[in-house]
Amino acid sequence: MSPRRAAALRDEESDRTLREHLVAAAERLLSEHGAAAVTVRDIAREARVAAGVLYNHFADKEELLAEALHAHVRNAARAAGSMPPAGTASVEENLREILRYGISVHTAILPAFAGVASRPKVLERFSTLPNPMEGGAGLRAALADYLRSEQRLGRVAAGARPDAVATMLVGTCHELVLPPLPSLPADARPAEVPPALVDDLVATVMDGVRPR
Repeated sequence: MSPRRAAALRDEESDRTLREHLVAAAERLLSEHGAAAVTVRDIAREARVAAGVLYNHFADKEELLAEALHAHVRNAARAAGSMPPAGTASVEENLREILRYGISVHTAILPAFAGVASRPKVLERFSTLPNPMEGGAGLRAALADYLRSEQRLGRVAAGARPDAVATMLVGTCHELVLPPLPSLPADARPAEVPPALVDDLVATVMDGVRPR
Protein backbone atom coordinates (compact mmCIF):
# COMPACT_ATOMS: atom_id res chain seq x y z
CA MET A 1 0.00 0.00 0.00
CA SER A 2 1.51 3.33 -1.05
CA PRO A 3 1.83 6.13 1.54
CA ARG A 4 -0.72 8.93 1.46
CA ARG A 5 0.35 12.12 -0.27
CA ALA A 6 0.74 15.29 1.75
CA ALA A 7 -2.51 17.26 1.99
CA ALA A 8 -1.03 20.14 -0.05
CA LEU A 9 -0.41 17.73 -2.97
CA ARG A 10 -3.67 15.79 -3.07
CA ASP A 11 -5.38 18.17 -5.48
CA GLU A 12 -2.43 18.18 -7.90
CA GLU A 13 -2.21 16.00 -10.99
CA SER A 14 1.60 16.00 -11.06
CA ASP A 15 3.81 13.48 -9.25
CA ARG A 16 6.15 16.05 -7.76
CA THR A 17 7.41 15.68 -4.22
CA LEU A 18 6.58 18.01 -1.36
CA ARG A 19 10.05 19.53 -1.67
CA GLU A 20 9.40 20.27 -5.35
CA HIS A 21 5.97 21.67 -4.42
CA LEU A 22 7.60 24.06 -1.94
CA VAL A 23 10.16 25.20 -4.51
CA ALA A 24 7.39 25.82 -7.06
CA ALA A 25 5.41 27.86 -4.53
CA ALA A 26 8.45 29.95 -3.66
CA GLU A 27 9.23 30.42 -7.35
CA ARG A 28 5.75 31.82 -8.03
CA LEU A 29 6.16 34.35 -5.25
CA LEU A 30 9.66 35.36 -6.36
CA SER A 31 8.47 35.99 -9.90
CA GLU A 32 5.64 38.22 -8.61
CA HIS A 33 7.28 40.04 -5.69
CA GLY A 34 11.08 39.65 -5.95
CA ALA A 35 13.49 38.01 -3.53
CA ALA A 36 13.51 40.84 -1.01
CA ALA A 37 9.79 40.70 -0.27
CA VAL A 38 9.17 36.95 0.18
CA THR A 39 8.90 35.54 3.71
CA VAL A 40 8.63 32.01 5.09
CA ARG A 41 5.03 32.73 6.03
CA ASP A 42 4.27 33.82 2.47
CA ILE A 43 5.75 30.62 1.04
CA ALA A 44 3.91 28.41 3.54
CA ARG A 45 0.63 30.12 2.71
CA GLU A 46 1.22 29.79 -1.04
CA ALA A 47 2.14 26.11 -0.63
CA ARG A 48 -0.77 25.43 1.77
CA VAL A 49 1.47 23.98 4.49
CA ALA A 50 2.47 24.93 8.02
CA ALA A 51 5.57 27.13 8.15
CA GLY A 52 7.48 24.47 10.05
CA VAL A 53 7.13 22.04 7.14
CA LEU A 54 9.64 24.08 5.14
CA TYR A 55 12.38 23.25 7.63
CA ASN A 56 11.74 19.52 7.21
CA HIS A 57 12.98 19.84 3.63
CA PHE A 58 15.42 22.78 3.67
CA ALA A 59 18.15 23.80 6.08
CA ASP A 60 16.85 27.37 6.10
CA LYS A 61 14.89 29.93 4.09
CA GLU A 62 18.00 30.87 2.10
CA GLU A 63 18.35 27.35 0.73
CA LEU A 64 14.70 27.31 -0.36
CA LEU A 65 14.93 30.73 -2.03
CA ALA A 66 18.15 29.77 -3.83
CA GLU A 67 16.51 26.59 -5.14
CA ALA A 68 13.47 28.61 -6.22
CA LEU A 69 15.62 31.17 -8.08
CA HIS A 70 17.48 28.31 -9.75
CA ALA A 71 14.19 26.71 -10.85
CA HIS A 72 12.94 30.07 -12.07
CA VAL A 73 15.93 30.58 -14.37
CA ARG A 74 15.61 27.02 -15.71
CA ASN A 75 11.92 27.52 -16.43
CA ALA A 76 12.50 30.93 -18.03
CA ALA A 77 15.13 29.41 -20.32
CA ARG A 78 12.80 26.56 -21.23
CA ALA A 79 9.99 28.99 -22.02
CA ALA A 80 12.29 31.13 -24.18
CA GLY A 81 12.98 28.22 -26.51
CA SER A 82 16.34 26.69 -27.34
CA MET A 83 19.57 27.52 -29.10
CA PRO A 84 19.70 26.62 -32.81
CA PRO A 85 22.02 23.75 -33.78
CA ALA A 86 25.12 24.38 -35.85
CA GLY A 87 24.76 24.02 -39.58
CA THR A 88 21.20 25.29 -39.76
CA ALA A 89 20.04 28.62 -41.25
CA SER A 90 23.00 31.02 -41.37
CA VAL A 91 25.47 31.83 -38.60
CA GLU A 92 24.26 35.44 -38.62
CA GLU A 93 20.61 34.39 -38.25
CA ASN A 94 21.52 31.93 -35.50
CA LEU A 95 23.48 34.52 -33.55
CA ARG A 96 20.53 36.88 -33.73
CA GLU A 97 18.28 34.10 -32.44
CA ILE A 98 20.69 33.23 -29.62
CA LEU A 99 21.02 36.88 -28.60
CA ARG A 100 17.24 37.32 -28.56
CA TYR A 101 16.98 34.11 -26.53
CA GLY A 102 19.50 35.40 -23.96
CA ILE A 103 17.79 38.78 -23.70
CA SER A 104 14.41 37.08 -23.28
CA VAL A 105 15.68 34.89 -20.43
CA HIS A 106 17.37 37.77 -18.61
CA THR A 107 14.27 39.92 -19.03
CA ALA A 108 12.08 37.17 -17.60
CA ILE A 109 14.21 36.55 -14.51
CA LEU A 110 14.95 40.15 -13.53
CA PRO A 111 11.82 40.70 -11.34
CA ALA A 112 12.60 37.56 -9.30
CA PHE A 113 16.13 38.80 -8.53
CA ALA A 114 14.90 42.26 -7.50
CA GLY A 115 16.27 43.07 -4.04
CA VAL A 116 18.30 39.86 -3.81
CA ALA A 117 21.44 41.88 -2.99
CA SER A 118 19.91 42.44 0.45
CA ARG A 119 20.04 38.65 0.95
CA PRO A 120 23.68 37.71 0.37
CA LYS A 121 23.20 34.22 1.81
CA VAL A 122 20.66 33.47 -0.90
CA LEU A 123 23.16 34.54 -3.57
CA GLU A 124 25.85 32.47 -1.87
CA ARG A 125 23.64 29.36 -1.93
CA PHE A 126 22.59 30.09 -5.52
CA SER A 127 26.22 30.26 -6.64
CA THR A 128 26.90 26.72 -5.36
CA LEU A 129 24.16 25.21 -7.58
CA PRO A 130 24.86 24.01 -11.14
CA ASN A 131 24.39 26.60 -13.85
CA PRO A 132 20.61 26.67 -14.49
CA MET A 133 20.94 27.20 -18.25
CA GLU A 134 21.80 24.85 -21.11
CA GLY A 135 21.87 21.66 -19.06
CA GLY A 136 24.36 23.03 -16.56
CA ALA A 137 26.82 24.35 -19.14
CA GLY A 138 25.52 27.91 -19.01
CA LEU A 139 24.69 30.19 -21.92
CA ARG A 140 28.23 31.45 -22.50
CA ALA A 141 29.79 27.98 -22.70
CA ALA A 142 26.92 26.70 -24.87
CA LEU A 143 27.33 29.63 -27.28
CA ALA A 144 31.10 29.08 -27.47
CA ASP A 145 30.50 25.38 -28.23
CA TYR A 146 28.02 26.36 -30.95
CA LEU A 147 30.63 28.62 -32.59
CA ARG A 148 33.28 25.90 -32.39
CA SER A 149 30.88 23.55 -34.16
CA GLU A 150 30.36 26.15 -36.88
CA GLN A 151 34.15 26.51 -37.17
CA ARG A 152 34.46 22.79 -37.84
CA LEU A 153 31.84 23.18 -40.57
CA GLY A 154 33.82 26.03 -42.13
CA ARG A 155 31.03 28.55 -41.51
CA VAL A 156 33.08 30.57 -38.99
CA ALA A 157 36.63 31.75 -39.59
CA ALA A 158 39.29 29.35 -38.32
CA GLY A 159 41.01 32.19 -36.48
CA ALA A 160 37.88 33.38 -34.65
CA ARG A 161 37.86 33.11 -30.86
CA PRO A 162 34.56 31.46 -29.82
CA ASP A 163 35.03 32.09 -26.09
CA ALA A 164 35.64 35.80 -26.66
CA VAL A 165 32.62 36.12 -28.97
CA ALA A 166 30.40 34.25 -26.49
CA THR A 167 31.60 36.45 -23.62
CA MET A 168 30.80 39.60 -25.61
CA LEU A 169 27.30 38.46 -26.59
CA VAL A 170 26.28 37.08 -23.19
CA GLY A 171 27.81 40.14 -21.52
CA THR A 172 25.57 42.21 -23.77
CA CYS A 173 22.51 40.42 -22.39
CA HIS A 174 23.58 41.37 -18.86
CA GLU A 175 24.49 44.93 -19.80
CA LEU A 176 21.25 45.62 -21.67
CA VAL A 177 18.83 44.02 -19.21
CA LEU A 178 20.33 43.52 -15.75
CA PRO A 179 21.65 46.43 -13.68
CA PRO A 180 24.44 45.52 -11.20
CA LEU A 181 23.00 43.47 -8.32
CA PRO A 182 24.07 45.88 -5.54
CA SER A 183 22.01 48.62 -7.19
CA LEU A 184 19.10 46.40 -8.22
CA PRO A 185 16.03 47.92 -6.52
CA ALA A 186 13.17 45.82 -5.17
CA ASP A 187 10.86 47.20 -7.87
CA ALA A 188 13.32 46.72 -10.76
CA ARG A 189 11.82 46.18 -14.18
CA PRO A 190 13.66 45.17 -17.37
CA ALA A 191 14.83 47.82 -19.79
CA GLU A 192 13.37 47.68 -23.28
CA VAL A 193 15.91 46.53 -25.86
CA PRO A 194 15.39 48.04 -29.36
CA PRO A 195 15.08 45.18 -31.88
CA ALA A 196 17.49 46.90 -34.27
CA LEU A 197 20.22 46.75 -31.61
CA VAL A 198 20.32 42.96 -31.88
CA ASP A 199 20.88 43.25 -35.63
CA ASP A 200 23.64 45.84 -35.13
CA LEU A 201 25.44 43.73 -32.52
CA VAL A 202 25.38 40.59 -34.63
CA ALA A 203 26.49 42.48 -37.73
CA THR A 204 29.45 43.83 -35.77
CA VAL A 205 30.39 40.36 -34.53
CA MET A 206 30.04 38.84 -37.99
CA ASP A 207 32.61 41.28 -39.38
CA GLY A 208 35.06 39.55 -37.05
CA VAL A 209 34.10 35.91 -37.58
CA ARG A 210 33.05 35.71 -41.24
CA PRO A 211 35.41 33.51 -43.29
CA ARG A 212 37.56 35.55 -45.67
